[in-house]
Amino acid sequence: MSAIIDYQQAFEGDNAILAAIPSPADLETWANAVLACEGLEHQEVTIRFTDESESQSLNSEYRGKDKPTNVLSFPFEAPPGIDMNLLGDLIICAPVISREAAEQNKKVQHHYAHMTVHGILHLLGYDHIDDAEAEEMESKEIAILAGLDIENPYEA
Repeated sequence: MSAIIDYQQAFEGDNAILAAIPSPADLETWANAVLACEGLEHQEVTIRFTDESESQSLNSEYRGKDKPTNVLSFPFEAPPGIDMNLLGDLIICAPVISREAAEQNKKVQHHYAHMTVHGILHLLGYDHIDDAEAEEMESKEIAILAGLDIENPYEA
């Protein structure tokens, strides 16, 4: 398995938040854990780290929610007859991740790992709209994160 990460760092601001943004190697490790769980290999994901303004604008335009959010997932759909290993794009809002990690008493890197895994699962078609879907997706997240020595993010 081999995740290809197109790393885009567009966040400019607070140095502590900037320093906490994960490296491409971390992102590749987390993405490979998802691919291994799903029995996939050689998949490409674009991961862009943004500020609250960009996150809010995209969240408003594509989800109708006028506020910044931790992660947005945009699955890629190839035109008919074209086979590509591009899963899609993740937009991760660095200030929201840092704030949520502090509020939830989590290590910021663990929260980034969780949101990366969560976002990639969305790119693969998982969702949490109803209880059954949420349970399936969360159980996959918990198992993948456990394999990375990261505690269950849903425990209080």
